[in-house]
Amino acid sequence: MASKDAPDVELAPRTTSYDFLGPPGALFVTLTVPAITYGLYFGCSEANGCTPNLLTIPDQIVASMSDPDWWVSLWDTQAFLVYLAWYAYTVVAWFVLPGDWIQGTTLRTGGKKYYKLNAFPTALLVLGLTVGTIYRFGPSSFTLLYEKWIGFVTASVVMATAQAIYCYAFSFRKGKLLALGGNSGNFIYDFFIGRELNPSIGSFDIKSFNELRPGLILWLLIDISMACEQAVRRGGMSEITDSMWLVLVFQGWYVVDALFNESAIFTTMDITTDGFGFMLAIGDLSWVPFVYSLQARYLVFKQIELGPVWTAVIFLANATGYYIFRGANGEKNDFRSGSNPKNLKYMTTASGSKLLTSGWWGWSRHPNYFGDLLMAFAWSLPTGFNTPITYFYVSYFAVLLIHRQLRDDEHCQKKYGKDWDTYKKLVPYRIVPYIY
Repeated sequence: MASKDAPDVELAPRTTSYDFLGPPGALFVTLTVPAITYGLYFGCSEANGCTPNLLTIPDQIVASMSDPDWWVSLWDTQAFLVYLAWYAYTVVAWFVLPGDWIQGTTLRTGGKKYYKLNAFPTALLVLGLTVGTIYRFGPSSFTLLYEKWIGFVTASVVMATAQAIYCYAFSFRKGKLLALGGNSGNFIYDFFIGRELNPSIGSFDIKSFNELRPGLILWLLIDISMACEQAVRRGGMSEITDSMWLVLVFQGWYVVDALFNESAIFTTMDITTDGFGFMLAIGDLSWVPFVYSLQARYLVFKQIELGPVWTAVIFLANATGYYIFRGANGEKNDFRSGSNPKNLKYMTTASGSKLLTSGWWGWSRHPNYFGDLLMAFAWSLPTGFNTPITYFYVSYFAVLLIHRQLRDDEHCQKKYGKDWDTYKKLVPYRIVPYIY
C-alpha cells in the first residue's frame, strides 16, 4: 500500500558506486555468512566444549566438506517443516491480527508507503502458547530447537535464498522502484545488496516483515528452548542458572522492546535506503536467530553460576546500554516525527533538513550504536572467559556498526555537502564519545 507517486521520477537509476568492495566483496559475504553460521555451531559445541583445536580445523573442514554424508546431515525434514509452519504463522498473524497502519518516510518518488504494525501482538500470541505448553507439559516439551539446531539453520538458509531469488527476479518487472545502490547491472552484487527498494505482494511488504517477525521472534524462542534444555539437564525450571536467566532476560527484553517500538524501524537505513536482497534476507532469517543466540546455546552445556555480585554488575552494564540506546532512539524518532519535547538544539542544512546537535546526539553521531554495543558486551559476559567464541557477537557487531556508520557518513556527505562538514565539527565523535 503506498500513496500516489510523482510521475516524472526515474524509478531505476543506474548505481554508480559499489559498497562491500563491489562484486568480489558481495560474493565473499554471500558465501561466508551461511558458512560462519554453521561454523559457530560446529566450533562451539558440546563435543569440543567451545574450545576447538585450531590446528586441526582446516583438516576437519576438508574432511567434512568432502564427505557426502556430512552434507546430508545438514538437512532435517522435520525441522524444515516446523520452520515452514513457523514462517506461515508469522505471515498469517500479519494478515489476521489487528494493527495500526502508519506512513513511512517520503520516497524519492514523492509518495509514501504504508506499513502495518502488529509485530508485538504476533509475539505475544506465540509466547503465550509457548509458556502454556511448557507449563502444561514441562520444559522437555520445548527443546526441539536445541535438538535439531542444524536442521533449523538449513531451513532458514533455504528460505532466505528463495526469497532473495524471488525478489531479484521480480525486480525486473515494469514500474518497480529500485534502490539507488542496487542497480549496478552486476548480478552477484545486485542479488546480494537488493535491487528493489520495497518488494511487496499487495500491501504485504516483504522487507519490513522479515526485519522484525520471523527471525527476531524466533531468536527469543530459541533462547527459551535453550533454557528448557538446561532445565531438563539440571532437574527443573527452578534449577536454571543465573547466567542463563541473564541472557534470557537481556535478549528477551531487547526483542520485545524492538517489537513494541516497531514504528522506529521505518526511519532506519535498512528500510529507507537498502533494497531487499540476500544480505538482508540471510541476516534477518538466519544470522539473527542462530548467531545471536550463541550465548544461550553455550550455557546449555557450560552451566555457569555467577553469584549475586557478578549478576548485579552485568545487569547494570546492560541497563546502561539500554538506557542510552532507547534514549537516543527516542530523541531521534520524536525529532523526525516533527516534535521536540526536550527542546534539543539542531542545525538546518541548505536542503532544509535538520540535524540534531544536542541531547544524546550531541555526544556522538550514532549514540544508539554505542548503547547497542554496551548491551552486546553485557550479553556475552554471563558466559565467562573460558572461550572467546561467545564474544563473537559483540566483535562482529562492532564491525557491523562501524561499517554502517561509514556508509551513513558517506551518504550524508553526498547529501549535505559542506553542511555535513559543519555538522561534524559540532558533533566530532562517530559512536563512542572521546574515543571514536
